[in-house]
Amino acid sequence: MKLVVGLGNPGRRYARTRHNLGFLLLDRIADATDTRIGDERCESLVGRGRWDQEPLVLAKPQTYMNNSGLAAAALVKRFQIRGADLVVAYDDLDLPFGRLRIRCGGSAGGHRGLASILQYVADRDFVRLRLGIGRPPAGMDAVDYVLSRFSPEEDGELDGLLSKAAEALEAIVFEGPARAMENFNRVA
Repeated sequence: MKLVVGLGNPGRRYARTRHNLGFLLLDRIADATDTRIGDERCESLVGRGRWDQEPLVLAKPQTYMNNSGLAAAALVKRFQIRGADLVVAYDDLDLPFGRLRIRCGGSAGGHRGLASILQYVADRDFVRLRLGIGRPPAGMDAVDYVLSRFSPEEDGELDGLLSKAAEALEAIVFEGPARAMENFNRVA
């Protein structure tokens, strides 16, 4: 079984903001796998399904980004997930918009949601799917940037980013993270 935790903030106010890329990816995967994300469990909205024959749990923590670790730890415990079977998808300021990176282990790199997960989840060797949102424009605070909506240009490219991220997640699930890194971490 794979547990995929998409990071974001609950509520309509944040629905299509840069910080909610993890939630948007989970919506894409839910559609592709006919999984309904809506059960309230472990301080998250959860959907259980299958991707082909692979059991899958999709989870959107409802604890707000900076406390994502509380929900992630509860989900890991509830579903008895090993680190290698946990995938966390989240936005990343350090990657240009549209780029993605897969990695296992490592630091939070300044991402507060990931820092929270590292604080509460004991097995730190989980898979991270980093979705690039780029740096804020000069003079704009990073917090304001991640909580803002996509520009019209980014909005036009969002579908492509989510499709590529869904392909990367599929590779993680079926081919393993090492193979997925080989195929998706290349500079495009």
